Amino acid sequence: MRELVDVLEALRQAREKGEDAALATVVAVRGSTYRREGARLFLAASGRQVGSVSGGCLEGDIQVVAEEVLRDGRPRRLHYDLTADDDAVWGLGLGCNGVVDVLLEKVGALEPTAESFLARAVEGEVPLAVVTVVGPEDAPALGRRLVVEAGGRVEGSLGAVGLDRAGVELGRRALESGRPAREVVDGLELFAEPLLPPPRLVVCGAGHDAIPLVRLAAQVGFRPVVVDRREKFLNRERFPEAVGFVRTEFLDAASAVRPDARTCVVVMTHNYVHDRDLLRSFLRWEPFPAYLGMLGPRDRTEKILRELAAEGTALRPDQQDRLFAPVGLDIGAEGPEQIALAVLAEILAARNGRPGGFLRDRRGRIHELATSG
Repeated sequence: MRELVDVLEALRQAREKGEDAALATVVAVRGSTYRREGARLFLAASGRQVGSVSGGCLEGDIQVVAEEVLRDGRPRRLHYDLTADDDAVWGLGLGCNGVVDVLLEKVGALEPTAESFLARAVEGEVPLAVVTVVGPEDAPALGRRLVVEAGGRVEGSLGAVGLDRAGVELGRRALESGRPAREVVDGLELFAEPLLPPPRLVVCGAGHDAIPLVRLAAQVGFRPVVVDRREKFLNRERFPEAVGFVRTEFLDAASAVRPDARTCVVVMTHNYVHDRDLLRSFLRWEPFPAYLGMLGPRDRTEKILRELAAEGTALRPDQQDRLFAPVGLDIGAEGPEQIALAVLAEILAARNGRPGGFLRDRRGRIHELATSG
């Protein structure tokens, strides 16, 4: 999640400085690979890199090809078959056994520009799909793309009316499923990548222990929003990484924040009445957040839930699996920084449908095998 923010900032800086740069995007994978489709690597002419498309084994080779792309402006599709894992072939010490295809383009040479659609997805919070011609390698249309927004707006062209029509439909399918999609149309391979806005993490309570949680959430790619009744605590000096502040009475928190089904919420006011008001507010809101964590002992939250049920605001069955109390993974955390780590780790596990245990105890693969390409 964080990578899109960092790549967007690198693209913006390159444009402002007039610096030549290239952008590599993973457009097809098969087998066991370190990164998945949509992973990006920004490469400046100076050698500066932001992001990654592998565990470090491909970036050096891509940097060499990027120099050619910067000279002639022509996009390239690079094909890496790592299944042999043979240093005699690559000399790179590869750590994966899959196939990776990468589209490499000069920054600003293709419309719509990567900066424009990344800004709309990341900062404008607009769900969209980027549909790109990614094959064959010698196709004159290689790199052409259009952008399909969730609201129906379409920007760009693949070069022909029929291709555009097919591309829009492919983009809509990718948006609906939330997964990349591909299709061959008139001999051209189209790749549709859904770009969903980074999820919000709503931190209710602006106490001192919220500071590392907001900071760490921003570092891993969430858009942190801080909620409190006290205006003096809602400021950039205290929370420089926050993307927004909401001053509200806690009973009105949900309607003030307006969470969607991807929003995560952590309640940490350290005040029983405030926490009860916050939980009441979010229990009544539709859609219920993807994750709602309550800081504090289990008995305390259960007492709050009994009180709310007695007044007619009961925890519904469909909400039970998304309420986490006590909040955080059991890692023996002590102090605000470690607690923030435990909370963020639990949120990521919950979002990814993982139990949050030791990887050594996991049976089978760590990542699902990629099947596209």
